Amino acid sequence: MANPYSIGRDCRITVLWNGSRIDLRDVTSFSAAQETQALRASPLNGVPVEFNMPNGWRGTFQIARANAALDNLIASVEAAYWNAGTVGSGTIYQYVREPDGTTSTWEYTNVSMQLKTDPWQSDHMIHQNVVFFASTRTRIS
Repeated sequence: MANPYSIGRDCRITVLWNGSRIDLRDVTSFSAAQETQALRASPLNGVPVEFNMPNGWRGTFQIARANAALDNLIASVEAAYWNAGTVGSGTIYQYVREPDGTTSTWEYTNVSMQLKTDPWQSDHMIHQNVVFFASTRTRIS
Protein backbone atom coordinates (compact mmCIF):
# COMPACT_ATOMS: atom_id res chain seq x y z
CA MET A 1 0.00 0.00 0.00
CA ALA A 2 1.25 3.49 -0.84
CA ASN A 3 1.91 5.98 1.92
CA PRO A 4 -1.38 7.83 2.63
CA TYR A 5 0.45 10.99 3.78
CA SER A 6 3.12 13.33 2.45
CA ILE A 7 6.58 12.68 3.83
CA GLY A 8 9.82 14.62 3.42
CA ARG A 9 11.08 12.37 0.63
CA ASP A 10 8.12 13.43 -1.49
CA CYS A 11 9.61 16.88 -2.12
CA ARG A 12 12.43 18.04 -4.37
CA ILE A 13 13.50 21.47 -5.52
CA THR A 14 15.22 22.99 -8.52
CA VAL A 15 16.79 26.46 -8.62
CA LEU A 16 17.04 28.48 -11.83
CA TRP A 17 19.10 31.66 -11.90
CA ASN A 18 19.25 33.84 -14.99
CA GLY A 19 17.76 30.93 -16.93
CA SER A 20 20.41 28.42 -15.86
CA ARG A 21 19.73 25.42 -13.64
CA ILE A 22 21.89 25.26 -10.52
CA ASP A 23 22.91 21.69 -9.62
CA LEU A 24 22.12 21.46 -5.90
CA ARG A 25 22.69 17.74 -5.51
CA ASP A 26 21.63 16.92 -1.99
CA VAL A 27 18.84 19.18 -0.75
CA THR A 28 18.10 17.94 2.77
CA SER A 29 15.28 20.28 3.81
CA PHE A 30 12.94 22.90 2.38
CA SER A 31 10.34 25.15 3.94
CA ALA A 32 8.34 28.14 2.76
CA ALA A 33 5.76 30.28 4.51
CA GLN A 34 3.41 32.87 3.13
CA GLU A 35 3.91 36.41 4.34
CA THR A 36 0.96 38.75 4.60
CA GLN A 37 0.33 42.35 5.46
CA ALA A 38 -2.59 42.82 7.81
CA LEU A 39 -5.02 45.61 6.96
CA ARG A 40 -7.38 46.41 9.74
CA ALA A 41 -10.46 48.53 10.24
CA SER A 42 -12.17 49.35 13.51
CA PRO A 43 -15.56 50.75 12.53
CA LEU A 44 -17.33 52.96 15.06
CA ASN A 45 -20.55 51.03 14.45
CA GLY A 46 -19.27 47.46 14.43
CA VAL A 47 -16.67 44.89 15.27
CA PRO A 48 -13.08 45.11 14.03
CA VAL A 49 -12.27 43.44 10.73
CA GLU A 50 -8.93 42.39 9.33
CA PHE A 51 -7.80 41.46 5.84
CA ASN A 52 -4.52 39.66 5.18
CA MET A 53 -3.05 40.81 1.89
CA PRO A 54 -0.50 38.47 0.23
CA ASN A 55 3.00 39.89 0.67
CA GLY A 56 5.39 37.26 -0.72
CA TRP A 57 6.92 34.06 0.57
CA ARG A 58 9.89 33.55 2.86
CA GLY A 59 11.64 30.24 3.22
CA THR A 60 14.77 28.24 3.76
CA PHE A 61 16.44 25.23 2.28
CA GLN A 62 19.50 23.26 3.26
CA ILE A 63 21.95 21.25 1.21
CA ALA A 64 24.67 18.82 2.18
CA ARG A 65 27.59 20.44 0.35
CA ALA A 66 28.60 18.06 -2.46
CA ASN A 67 30.05 20.62 -4.88
CA ALA A 68 30.68 24.36 -5.23
CA ALA A 69 27.47 25.09 -7.16
CA LEU A 70 25.80 27.15 -4.43
CA ASP A 71 29.03 29.00 -3.58
CA ASN A 72 29.52 29.77 -7.28
CA LEU A 73 25.97 31.08 -7.62
CA ILE A 74 26.31 33.40 -4.63
CA ALA A 75 29.71 34.60 -5.91
CA SER A 76 28.24 35.38 -9.34
CA VAL A 77 25.33 37.32 -7.80
CA GLU A 78 27.76 39.34 -5.70
CA ALA A 79 30.10 39.96 -8.67
CA ALA A 80 27.19 41.14 -10.84
CA TYR A 81 26.28 43.65 -8.17
CA TRP A 82 29.79 45.01 -7.67
CA ASN A 83 30.70 45.01 -11.38
CA ALA A 84 27.50 46.31 -12.96
CA GLY A 85 25.18 47.29 -10.13
CA THR A 86 22.68 44.59 -11.07
CA VAL A 87 20.87 42.48 -8.55
CA GLY A 88 19.62 39.26 -10.10
CA SER A 89 16.74 37.10 -9.07
CA GLY A 90 15.86 33.50 -9.65
CA THR A 91 13.09 30.96 -9.60
CA ILE A 92 12.62 27.97 -7.32
CA TYR A 93 10.51 25.02 -8.42
CA GLN A 94 9.13 22.72 -5.75
CA TYR A 95 7.89 19.31 -6.87
CA VAL A 96 5.71 17.38 -4.43
CA ARG A 97 4.72 13.77 -5.11
CA GLU A 98 1.23 13.56 -3.67
CA PRO A 99 -0.02 10.45 -1.84
CA ASP A 100 -2.36 9.71 -4.78
CA GLY A 101 0.62 9.47 -7.15
CA THR A 102 0.19 12.85 -8.86
CA THR A 103 2.80 15.61 -8.71
CA SER A 104 2.12 19.18 -7.60
CA THR A 105 4.56 21.75 -8.96
CA TRP A 106 4.98 25.14 -7.30
CA GLU A 107 6.94 28.04 -8.81
CA TYR A 108 8.45 30.69 -6.52
CA THR A 109 9.35 33.80 -8.56
CA ASN A 110 11.61 36.83 -8.13
CA VAL A 111 13.67 34.95 -5.59
CA SER A 112 16.46 36.63 -3.66
CA MET A 113 18.74 34.50 -1.50
CA GLN A 114 21.11 34.78 1.42
CA LEU A 115 23.67 32.03 2.11
CA LYS A 116 24.28 30.74 5.63
CA THR A 117 26.88 28.00 6.13
CA ASP A 118 27.79 25.60 8.90
CA PRO A 119 31.34 25.98 10.17
CA TRP A 120 34.07 23.95 8.51
CA GLN A 121 35.25 21.40 11.06
CA SER A 122 37.30 18.24 11.04
CA ASP A 123 35.13 15.14 10.57
CA HIS A 124 31.99 17.20 10.09
CA MET A 125 29.67 17.28 7.08
CA ILE A 126 29.19 20.80 5.75
CA HIS A 127 25.61 21.96 5.38
CA GLN A 128 24.73 25.15 3.59
CA ASN A 129 21.55 26.95 4.52
CA VAL A 130 19.80 29.43 2.26
CA VAL A 131 17.21 31.93 3.39
CA PHE A 132 15.10 33.19 0.51
CA PHE A 133 12.30 35.58 -0.31
CA ALA A 134 9.99 35.12 -3.30
CA SER A 135 7.43 37.59 -4.60
CA THR A 136 4.89 34.92 -5.51
CA ARG A 137 4.17 31.20 -5.38
CA THR A 138 2.14 29.86 -8.28
CA ARG A 139 0.83 26.37 -8.87
CA ILE A 140 2.11 25.11 -12.22
CA SER A 141 0.56 21.64 -12.12
